[in-house]
Parts: sequence; C-alpha cells; structure tokens
Amino acid sequence: MVADVPAWVWLLTVGGLLGVVALDLVVIGRRRRAVTMRDATFWVLVYIGLAAVFAGGLAVFAGGAASGEFVAGYVTEYSLSVDNLFVFMIIIARFGVPALAQDKVLYIGIVVSMVLRAVCIAAGAAALSAFNWVFYVFGAFLVYTAVKLILAGENGDEDFQEGRVLRLVRRVLPSTPAYDGTKLVVRQDGRRLTTPLVLVIVAIGIANVVFALDSIPAIFGLTTHTYIVFTANAFALMGLRQLFFLVGGLLDRIVYLNVGLAVVLAFIGAKLVVEALEGSHVDHLGALVLPHIGIVFSLGFIAATLAVTTVASLVRGRSGPTAA
Repeated sequence: MVADVPAWVWLLTVGGLLGVVALDLVVIGRRRRAVTMRDATFWVLVYIGLAAVFAGGLAVFAGGAASGEFVAGYVTEYSLSVDNLFVFMIIIARFGVPALAQDKVLYIGIVVSMVLRAVCIAAGAAALSAFNWVFYVFGAFLVYTAVKLILAGENGDEDFQEGRVLRLVRRVLPSTPAYDGTKLVVRQDGRRLTTPLVLVIVAIGIANVVFALDSIPAIFGLTTHTYIVFTANAFALMGLRQLFFLVGGLLDRIVYLNVGLAVVLAFIGAKLVVEALEGSHVDHLGALVLPHIGIVFSLGFIAATLAVTTVASLVRGRSGPTAA
C-alpha cells in the first residue's frame, strides 16, 4: 500500500507532474491560433491516458486496492471539476477574453489552483489523521452540499459577480482597459500595467479553490492516503483545461449534471460517516447493521450514477425543445 510513501517517490511524482505542466506550457507558447476541437480531443485523451498509466503503475507497485482508490478518486474529481467549467465559461464571457488568450489564462489559473489545492489537501490529511470527528464534519458537509445541489435542480447559469479579492486586485494592480493579445503586462506612458487577463486568472484560481471545498472532502471519503488524493487531484486538474474546449458547447445538454453530482456527494458523505462510526467501533445503529462500503462498490456506484445522469440528460434533450 501507499501509507508511507518514500520521499524519493514524492519527489519523482512531483517532478514528473511539473514536467508535464512545463511541456503543456511549451505547446501553449508555440500555438498561434485558438484551440480547435481536434486539439482539445487529442490532449484530453493524452491526459486520460497518463492517468490510466499512473493507475497501472500503482497496481503494479502498490496493489490493486491503491489503484482502485486512485481511479475512484480521479473519476470523482474529474466529474466534480466539470461543474467548474460552467463558472469558467461565465468568467471568460464576463471579461470578454479573446479566443487566442483563453488557453493561456485557463492554464495559469489552473496551475495556481493546483498549488493552493495541495495546501488544502495537506491540511485535510493532517486533520483527519489527528481527529476522527473530522470524518463526521466532512460527511455532514458533503450531504449538505448534495441537498443544496438537489434544491438547485438543473444546472444554473447565474451571472458571475466580482468578489472582494478581485476588487482588491483591481486596486493593487492598475490594469489597462483593453486586452493586448495574450500579454499579461504591458508598458504604457512609462508605466507597467497589467492587462485584464490577470483578473481573469485570479478569478479562475479562486473559483477552483472554492470548488475544492466539496471535492477534497469527497475524495477523502474514498481514500485517506495523501499521495493518492494529491495525484488524483493533479491529474483531474491537468486535464480540465482541454475538457473546457472539448465539451464547453455540450455542457448545457447535460441538464441533470447537478442532480448526478448531488447523488455522488451524498453517497460519499454517507460513506464518510459510516467509516467514522467504524473507527469509533460502532457496528450497529439500533437494529441497523452498518455496511462496509468498499472501493470497488464505490467506483461502480459513482460510474453508474454519472452514466445514468448523462443518458437521462440526452434522452430529455431529444424529447424536444419544450422539454429541454
């Protein structure tokens, strides 16, 4: 298992991830046109392939259980991250980001959020290892989030509102009124000014961290191994930007996405509570025998829920414009 991952494995993993991120940056730097569907499809498959290779490596060196936990965590994080794409679309539309610059701002924003998520993961792992009651908190929060999603119903399209952080950035970093290609900083009248792209990057980074408030407790409900939690998050986030360009126009058709994600979050929340009770040596609640929810069942439940959500959404979409 991966309970005690050697420092050299961490260094090798982080180095490999940084290498992939750097390669991605080189590709972006050389691109002189907007991202096409063909580009997005190719890179989505590349990142899914990398995650599959990593899962295979875990199966060989750490066992099938560790590999299963990674796959379940990766699928969950990737699925929950799809909800981020709605916010990304609103942010990019709200700021009127040029097509050629969209890839760059998504890249930088997601890389920033990867660093911030790593801090959140470390804090969550430390809390779980020290206090068993944190499982109850995480579980209750996930169930609460699931109820909110259910009450919200179908995917909303609320307008993006600038928060205090963005307003502070506007005051601290004077910005030009218009974009200048893909440049982040320009010189005007002898002054260095940021372009609106900086605000967009900050907005995307904040959105990703906010969404981590439910996705990180969710993956801790599937595995408590910090190494697996970190790598599953990293692979999911690295492939998120390409997914934006691939399925951006299709997201509106998955009208039951929030409902499906709510079911997944409620399931993982209940799983966390059950595991917390097991940790407290509680096997029964009255006449109810608490079940042990294994990783294979969890992965199957998550995959089935997402499949039903997608099929139901597509069936509704085909039933006619009045229903959709």
